[in-house]
Amino acid sequence: MEKYFSGSGGDMIRNKSMVDQLRRCGVFRSERVAEVMETIDRGLFVPDGTPAYADSPMPIGHNATISAPHMHAMCLELLKENLQPGMHALDVGSGTGYLTACFAVMVRSEGRAVGIEHIPELVNWSIENIKKSKAAPLLEGGSLSVHVGDGRLGYPEAAPYDAIHVGAAAPEIPKALVEQLKPGGRLVIPVGTYFQDLQVIDKKEDGSLSVKTETSVRYVPLTSREEQLRG
Repeated sequence: MEKYFSGSGGDMIRNKSMVDQLRRCGVFRSERVAEVMETIDRGLFVPDGTPAYADSPMPIGHNATISAPHMHAMCLELLKENLQPGMHALDVGSGTGYLTACFAVMVRSEGRAVGIEHIPELVNWSIENIKKSKAAPLLEGGSLSVHVGDGRLGYPEAAPYDAIHVGAAAPEIPKALVEQLKPGGRLVIPVGTYFQDLQVIDKKEDGSLSVKTETSVRYVPLTSREEQLRG
């Protein structure tokens, strides 16, 4: 994946170049996911001075990272059928707000996209980032929101969810997230400690679960605020 120069703030031309490169690499299985990643400029959601459009994870402070664009694309592809207009989506460990904004654009104003993050500074920053993006009207209209909280407990106020994404690796699948998943819903979560797998959990209409492994991954751990800041 070619690297792009850093800059201050977003650059829609470079953002489109990033998406086009992901297309050429065969990352996308649908134009819908490519289009949402063109709509939400990644450059607005990374620290100034970092190579915003490089296909690599980047530190965002507080011992947290923003995932590489190809991982965001993979998770959006895995969840796209559960991110239809009018559906509810939860982004656990929402970080700088990028994927939460993508969710909001996909479920539109008639749906609900919620980000939850236990670092207050990241929540405040993510809200400012979203305000600069094309998801700003959804934030203003209330269909998109970001909250301070322990993502392992989910966000019951907007449950049940059609789609749940977890941006950090849990040693096991949090029970609260499974409980907040709607029948017919899908949870995408990295599971493991040193060795991790990106798992896809589908809740069937009878409440039973289907679990499959998508790929091996390496994420920061899903832990308490205190443990994360200590790390």
